Amino acid sequence: MAIADVSGKSITELLSLRGRIAVVTGAARGIGRASAARLAEAGATVVVADVDGDLADRVATEIAEQHGAETRGRRADVRDVDDVEALVASASDLGDGIDIFVNNAGIYPSTAFLDISHEEWDRVLDTNVRGMFLCSQAVGRRMVARGTGVIVNVASTAAVKTGAGVAHYITSKHAVVGLTRATAVEFGPAGVRVLAVAPSMTQTEGRDAFMASVTAPGMEEFVKEMEGRTPLGRIGVADDVARVVLFCASDMSMLMTGSTLMVDSGEGIL
Repeated sequence: MAIADVSGKSITELLSLRGRIAVVTGAARGIGRASAARLAEAGATVVVADVDGDLADRVATEIAEQHGAETRGRRADVRDVDDVEALVASASDLGDGIDIFVNNAGIYPSTAFLDISHEEWDRVLDTNVRGMFLCSQAVGRRMVARGTGVIVNVASTAAVKTGAGVAHYITSKHAVVGLTRATAVEFGPAGVRVLAVAPSMTQTEGRDAFMASVTAPGMEEFVKEMEGRTPLGRIGVADDVARVVLFCASDMSMLMTGSTLMVDSGEGIL
């Protein structure tokens, strides 16, 4: 089944998400929250999913009030298969099915490699990789059956560059890029697209927590030096990434799948 040719649509029509159902995981803060807000602004009904259910409810209400959109807050731990299946089922019931799924939930602690405990390694890989696998499989089954849908995975420039103290995070983001490409190949014939966005260090609550937790020698200096030498002169804010998520989710990117879009202020070309 060939993907639709949308050449006849106007820019307004290409960007509009009216009538579509979107789910964003890890959506109570940072990039997830900003992405949920942009999708809602474009007209989607948005499910704000987060392991912090109370905060998800508050954020959903705030986005609805800001954009006049229909939103839902829902607690979901992406590591838990029952939570994921319940999230996908409930969101699907809001319309004819989920049209957009943004795999954003993730964690990134900093620990020198020789000091990473088995428990910490498992926690990072379970959240960043297993969680994305469970969500992609659950929503992918429904999208493939319907013959339509877009999955947007939040990767990182850590998938192409490296640094000290985040070996588990780097490993997980390499896996995200691989998962994006593999699912794009399998889902594409059914008309389902899969894309990834790869932010560099972004100014969010998560970045602040990361910097406060840094224990690896030289990591703080490395991050500050990296942030100060990007070609575009600053690190990103959450909305810089959210706008690219919106592009991926919309018909503007209709003939794209399997790609990872860098949102890095030019860091990757250095």
